[in-house]
Amino acid sequence: MALSDDFLNELHQKVDIESVISPYVQLKRKGRLLGGLCPFHNEKTPSFYVYPETQSYYCFGCGSGGDAITFIKNIENLDYMEAVRYLCEKNGISMPQDNFDNGLSKKRTRMFEANREAARFYYKQLFEPHGEIARKYCQFRQLTKDTVKTFGIGYAPDSWTALKDYLNKKGFSDVELFEADLVKRGQKGSYYDTFRNRLIFPIIDLRGNVLGFSGRRLNEEDRAKYVNSADTLVYKKGREIFGLNLAKKGNTDKLILCEGNIDVVMLHQAGFTNAVAALGTALTEEQAQLLGRYTGEILLCYDNDEAGRKAVGKALEIFSHTTIHTKVIEMSGGKDPDEIIKKYGVERFRSLIEGAANDVEYKLNRELHKYDILTADGKVSFMKAAAGILAGLNNSVEIDVYASKLSEDLAINKQAIMAEIEKGKRSLKRNQSKERMKEIQKALDDPRDVINRVNPERRNNLHAARAEETLIASLITTPAFYKTVSRLITADDFVTEFNSRLYKEISQRFSEGRPADMSALASVFTGEEISVVARITAMTQEISNSIEECEDCIKVIKEEKNKNNSQRPAEMNEEDFLSIFKDKSKINDNT
Repeated sequence: MALSDDFLNELHQKVDIESVISPYVQLKRKGRLLGGLCPFHNEKTPSFYVYPETQSYYCFGCGSGGDAITFIKNIENLDYMEAVRYLCEKNGISMPQDNFDNGLSKKRTRMFEANREAARFYYKQLFEPHGEIARKYCQFRQLTKDTVKTFGIGYAPDSWTALKDYLNKKGFSDVELFEADLVKRGQKGSYYDTFRNRLIFPIIDLRGNVLGFSGRRLNEEDRAKYVNSADTLVYKKGREIFGLNLAKKGNTDKLILCEGNIDVVMLHQAGFTNAVAALGTALTEEQAQLLGRYTGEILLCYDNDEAGRKAVGKALEIFSHTTIHTKVIEMSGGKDPDEIIKKYGVERFRSLIEGAANDVEYKLNRELHKYDILTADGKVSFMKAAAGILAGLNNSVEIDVYASKLSEDLAINKQAIMAEIEKGKRSLKRNQSKERMKEIQKALDDPRDVINRVNPERRNNLHAARAEETLIASLITTPAFYKTVSRLITADDFVTEFNSRLYKEISQRFSEGRPADMSALASVFTGEEISVVARITAMTQEISNSIEECEDCIKVIKEEKNKNNSQRPAEMNEEDFLSIFKDKSKINDNT
């Protein structure tokens, strides 16, 4: 269903984008804009901006952008119509057709229903006679009935079609179950249950939807210890956090991030109800961002083995690009938290939490264990490694504290340590400066970048593309310019196909007296395309936004259209390259 301009205009007027985004992002006013840390990628320096005047947002770090609908669509992992319906329900707005549901939305709804029925089936099977093997495992792990109920833990029978048959009777087709990854398809086309003879942990999102399942083997001869649902229309394992639906109900000042779901279950049972875990994969940037919405501090609680230590290192690297404060719980006295609690009691584990080392302390301790600091060579090698770690810190007080401690512990002059740190900082700064230009050019020339995927011709026609984008940004912001602009240029004059299509859509809307704001365009263009439109709209903060500038842009576009060859950005010298971005109010002078 195509939403009418009148409906979108009503939604645009009643739904303020700041109120939509502020529950997810801590926004700070910066002049006419609002800025904050992007919820879609990890960053320490804010590059995410909200533009109240155009009711849009854009992140200069990851390229995500759009209107309120787009934001909800991306942040809540909904399709377009579900996002519209979500905003309507939140703001008391009636949908044009309450009984409308597109194919994708229906499929998602059916998948949620199938998963919910599957979770009920698995839970019931745990208490059937054939569930004895699973019940014995629960007893072995000392899981209580309350814990089993809280997490909805169940049992997948040792059968090829038990779940399939059950859900078929509930009205779900084999194809629906296959798309939800509840069944697999054999080489001959028959379907069989994905999970068999496994303890089942439902994966539940923050809205209470069952997204998928994780199955722990009960027969130790089975090759895979865990089998997890594959990515589906409603589940992306790299985005979800196991146990967050329960942990967010309590004190989330700190969250304990574990290695697996059984660790989460056992910690919750022991009273540590702020425990969560990544799912079936190493921690991802998306998962770190999700955690950052609910806490400011993460306690890493991974197994005390080589694999666990490697996982800690990778997690610290991901969290280093966020504002989340991280600490590492050393599993002293056991392999995992459950073993420590059962051996020594809850208070012992609580003391490990209290003694958790922050990320810098953990890294320094790891380096310390690599060298024999009783020897001169060992002490020098450790000091170089430690200085490299401290050179990456931005807080001078923090650096001074660690330098003082190292000086005392190693009997090394503090000034010598500070000199080594400063040397590291200079080297780091030089490397960052050298990489900056390369990164900008690489991004512009990278076909994977969202603006280059949407507008692949842009890379080879940068002058023309920038002029086109400046002109479009001016028109979106000041529709009154259209009357003059339309007499001077048509979509056929544009050099790049996407900008031509965008200008054509805007022109048609203006000529028909219809709006061409972000909400109107979001119903016509794809999510990636709208991110690019948001990026173009964000330019209005940098341009003069005058009819004279529009005329300059038109001149550039027509001149570039007549050129047979355009110089690629990667072939430009630094001065010519940067001139494209310096002064967009005099864009004609840059060509």
